[in-house]
Amino acid sequence: MDSSSFLTSLGTSFLIFVVLMLLFTWLSRKPGNSFLYYPNRILKGLDPWDGGSRSRNPFAWIREAFSSSEQDVINMSGVDAAVYFVFLSTALAILVLSGLVLLPVLLPVAATDDNVKIQKAKGNQTFSDIDKLLMGNVKGGSPRLWPFLIATYWVSLVTYFLLWKAYVHVSGLRANALMSPELKPEQFAVLVRDIPPVPEGQTRKEQVDSYFKSIYPETFYRSMVVTNNKEVNKIYKELEGYKKKLAHAEAVYDESKKTGKPEGLRPAIRTGPFGIVGRKVDSIEHYNEKIKELIPKLEAEQKVTLRENQQACAFAFFTNRVTAASAAQSLHAQMVDTWTVMEAPEPLKTVLEAYLPQIALIVFLELLPKLLLALSKAEGIPSVGHAERATSGKYFYFTMLNVFIGVTLGGTLFDTLKSIEKEPNSIVSLLASSLPGNATFFLTFVALEFFVGYGLELSRIVPLIIFHLKKKYLCKTEAELKEAWFPGDLGYATRIPGDMLVFTIVLCYSVIAPLIIPFGVVYFGLGWLVLRNQALEVYAPSFETYGRMWPHIHTRVIAALILYQVTMFGYFGVKKFSFSTVLLIPLPILSLLFAYVCQKKFYRSFSDTALEVACRELKEIPNMERIYRSFIPPSLSSEKADDDHFEDALSQVPRVGSFA
Repeated sequence: MDSSSFLTSLGTSFLIFVVLMLLFTWLSRKPGNSFLYYPNRILKGLDPWDGGSRSRNPFAWIREAFSSSEQDVINMSGVDAAVYFVFLSTALAILVLSGLVLLPVLLPVAATDDNVKIQKAKGNQTFSDIDKLLMGNVKGGSPRLWPFLIATYWVSLVTYFLLWKAYVHVSGLRANALMSPELKPEQFAVLVRDIPPVPEGQTRKEQVDSYFKSIYPETFYRSMVVTNNKEVNKIYKELEGYKKKLAHAEAVYDESKKTGKPEGLRPAIRTGPFGIVGRKVDSIEHYNEKIKELIPKLEAEQKVTLRENQQACAFAFFTNRVTAASAAQSLHAQMVDTWTVMEAPEPLKTVLEAYLPQIALIVFLELLPKLLLALSKAEGIPSVGHAERATSGKYFYFTMLNVFIGVTLGGTLFDTLKSIEKEPNSIVSLLASSLPGNATFFLTFVALEFFVGYGLELSRIVPLIIFHLKKKYLCKTEAELKEAWFPGDLGYATRIPGDMLVFTIVLCYSVIAPLIIPFGVVYFGLGWLVLRNQALEVYAPSFETYGRMWPHIHTRVIAALILYQVTMFGYFGVKKFSFSTVLLIPLPILSLLFAYVCQKKFYRSFSDTALEVACRELKEIPNMERIYRSFIPPSLSSEKADDDHFEDALSQVPRVGSFA
């Protein structure tokens, strides 16, 4: 891509962002759009216009984002959101401190050499004006490569320093959140897996109760056996679907009374597939009949599930959170592969899939995150938050291979294929010398990511259109309306890998093509602003892990750093800089050592809750029965307030062999 094409692409992207930002300013002030631009505030019972959100100033949202504190983010979107912004600010700081040295030092060194001119005269490759500002413009073996070598160390040292500071800060955030006097049910429970076969004459629940009662006689409350809820979930979902359809039909009927005849027009539906074929019946009567059929069916399946679908897994509840924290990190059985105990996930946030979902033969890229999430659940991961972290890791490595490495190697190979055919032995030098040629592509890629991507994020044009179409043609009840505007969460499983891809690209090209650094700075700076607004106003957290994603983010930053160091090692080798072999070998080793030290110092406090954190006093005395019942899945809950069939069913299991 030549300079004019690059500048045209950049200018177009910037213009799109400006238009989208102005659209956001105009649309977000309209009262009818408040559910799209301030849903998080509305869900928390706050005034959507509080804080001057209806200001005519198109930059008012920037002022509000800047003025918000870390505690504001925690209050509105949780600790995980605050940790995500620590990542954004750390990436931004790494690039800013790197750029302060690399840009004024490396650009003049590269611009005043003439390797591009020499190569162009030989007719080996085509070059643009931008290539004259890259490391490729420095002749091989030249002393001018020394500043680039020192810069490689500078970027690495800056990354180590800021990552350490971030780890310390996030550790403090997690500890403060866990020390909160607010009652959190998951802090009074542990998840027990790998339970041995049930002894003769006992039920699974009696087995678990007696085991933990003998170890924790004063603080053990009771247990809840985990069941395979596949079938009961299907019936429950079907029942809830008919309830929604009934509410919709009744709303349509009530509306017809206002717009037509006083007696109204009762809605009708066909009983065949998709409601378009078959016998025509009254919708309200039909849905009522279906509900009456499914309620006893659900109750019967609940009893079958509770009695026959028990797994070798259970929740154990304790009367204080210190005991629960201690139990979660203790070895309970002499045989380490039995009675495995870990911290419990949030109530109703468990997944514990007992089967592997069907995997389609062809998976489109937009469906990939959902597939990866399903695979993560199928691994036996016990919580939504943990599954999101696992999905994020898989998606990160996929995008790294597909976009960064794929584009770099693919573009280089195709561009130099004829040269490789003529001189097969020159493949290594051609690959390395062509590496800077992809810098322009990635400059444009990053620019599109922050201008167009964040412009669409801020303006929410697509969700706005979908919401108004649903509101006009589909939504008849308040529940349907809420479902149409409900924003969901920040989507860490795909958002963090996307950010990591950009960070990796900028890091790997920071010394080879320092011009990419300002683009990375704008990406993370603008992302911090836009997503700060979205976290405060738009997205609603669906789970809380209290920063457990940070060790995974830290590991991927280290992986990106090592990839950068290996890339520079190879490129210096092709540049025939003899000192690089000896001087750059320590860098990857230093990175691995840094990662090891961080893991030993910090990771344990993220995998387990420190007892000094768990021992803080609570604001209220815990209601253990309420905590216990908060872990009962909706599909197993009874609508009868006085029905204790969940506990009864577990205790009535025949006392025979194992349920494993």
